[in-house]
Amino acid sequence: MSRAQKIGMALTTVFNLRTYREIKKIIQNKHVDIVHVHNTLSLISPSVYYAAVNCNVPVVQTVHNFRLICPGATFYRDGHICEDCVAHGLRCAVKHSCYRGSKIQTLACVISNKFHRLTGIYQKINFICLTKFNRDKLLLLKQINPDRVFVKPNFVGGNIDRPAIEKKHNQFVFAGRLDKLKGIDILLNAWKLMGTDAPKLIICGTGPMEEWCKMYISENHLTSVSMRGFVPNAEVRKIIENAIALILPTQWYEGFPMTIVEALSVGTPVIGSNIGNVGDLLIDDINGWKFRFDSAEDLAEKVKVADERKLRVSRAYINEYLADNNYQMLSRIYRDSI
Repeated sequence: MSRAQKIGMALTTVFNLRTYREIKKIIQNKHVDIVHVHNTLSLISPSVYYAAVNCNVPVVQTVHNFRLICPGATFYRDGHICEDCVAHGLRCAVKHSCYRGSKIQTLACVISNKFHRLTGIYQKINFICLTKFNRDKLLLLKQINPDRVFVKPNFVGGNIDRPAIEKKHNQFVFAGRLDKLKGIDILLNAWKLMGTDAPKLIICGTGPMEEWCKMYISENHLTSVSMRGFVPNAEVRKIIENAIALILPTQWYEGFPMTIVEALSVGTPVIGSNIGNVGDLLIDDINGWKFRFDSAEDLAEKVKVADERKLRVSRAYINEYLADNNYQMLSRIYRDSI
């Protein structure tokens, strides 16, 4: 992308006049009752909010990341959790080129963020956060009305089918990208610490640390670890269904990990990091266990606990993620917004 193109995109990121006109026309012609937005960056821009408000139509925005308070959207930078923009202002993002490694594009995000805070548009929007943790982070932005921020998780379709404990195999599963952000090194270190007592671990996924993983497994004689590479989702869910627990050793806050919901939907508890949305979704001895996110030792201990207890996931907790119940939650949010 040329410099001129980047500048042009930067301008539309702040306010896309074409989007404003098109959305307004759709609302008027189709007699729209409510506008539900999932993402505005970068071509749509927040202009969609203004179009709806100008037509006296309520807006619901589902928050999938942390971009309203972190231009990089992840609260993660240079190998560690970072909340500098909350503590010291959005200029920190420009300094570190947090959006796509580009100062120009990051500056565009920052200008957009600051501009729309000043206009007060966020006070007029209803927000859906996927977790309470997300809601708490979003409310760090003082320009948002707490009464307009709802919590509604994602969901899984179909009925819950929980296999009998006897069908569970003596295995644990990791399903995700093989990189430091996902904690794959913490996971393998935990298996090394367990030595010959380590249960079977199935790793599904690929990523930049794939060769490192193979080398680490070989050098440390981790014979109970099996790397499967890319595995189709349906097959991954079957592996998870037959496992004692899914392990999610993430090193960042995450958005809303669907692997957690998918695991719960087949009766499999989750061992996950005690930070961010993973930590928010897990309740010890109810639907899984939390471990100190940077501690392989603590993870190894939780694996032993899971192996001993073979927890059955709480039906009441699972029901929060069923499609029909989720639809009712969304309907209530729409009614409250209107």
